[in-house]
Amino acid sequence: MTLAASPCLMGQQEGTVLVRGGTFRMGTAGSAIPELKRRYTVRFPGVFESEVPDHAVTVTDFWMDRYEVTNQRFFQFTVAHPEWSRSQLPTELHNGHYLEDWNDGGAPVGKANHPVVFVTWHSAEAFCRWAGGRLPSEAEWEFAARAGGDREFPWGDALPSAELANYSASGVGTTKPVGSYPANPLGLHDLAGNVWEFLQDEWESVYSAGPQLDPVTGGGLPSDIRAVRGRRVIRGGSFGGAVVNLRTRWRDSHEVLNAVAFVGFRCAYPARTGTAPKGRKN
Repeated sequence: MTLAASPCLMGQQEGTVLVRGGTFRMGTAGSAIPELKRRYTVRFPGVFESEVPDHAVTVTDFWMDRYEVTNQRFFQFTVAHPEWSRSQLPTELHNGHYLEDWNDGGAPVGKANHPVVFVTWHSAEAFCRWAGGRLPSEAEWEFAARAGGDREFPWGDALPSAELANYSASGVGTTKPVGSYPANPLGLHDLAGNVWEFLQDEWESVYSAGPQLDPVTGGGLPSDIRAVRGRRVIRGGSFGGAVVNLRTRWRDSHEVLNAVAFVGFRCAYPARTGTAPKGRKN
């Protein structure tokens, strides 16, 4: 695959990576689906069709969290904004399992550096805004995961192993501390496995075919993000995921109120001339 520009790791700062923008072919060509079904022994209808058609997308520079947001970071957020704590979030804004693994308002014992889970899409977006950013778009996430290339997985084309990612065959069965596995070429960790990651985009089962610049499906968000309902895109697979879920192009969706043990997030931030995100909370 030929790129108009390749992202590169520039001015690494603690906790964040600057991803230089460029143009790439997002998604999967329809002609590749038969071979994908053979390679991954997945036969049910529609399994790869949501990745079609491949299409030209240009993303501009952005910063991205090097790691998935941890319990420790999310605890700092709930201290600053107690309305997003387990005890104060209204019941109509979650499924009854919001932060259910936390104890008396505190993060799970011994898991400060694990990705936060049992969060809603609203709380993830609220955290990112507090940290000076937002949830990544689906295009940004795929661009960063592929590191400007045509990688099937964040590390390359080799199939996953227990040394590369936390997924079902690793036998861990739960989260591991962020950064437990090698980073991709941009210095981003855990883009495959550990936990699925909420993204900004509204779920649509197929892509638009035309060229796009910084696309976000569903357009702008309402002034009150708590009004958002429906399904949003998730990417990356989890500790319970199959090999196929770890692919950089694999797409899935998740209901915004559905707080579960295998979905977390990381944030993206606007680029500011080689400096780290303003107001970044480590």
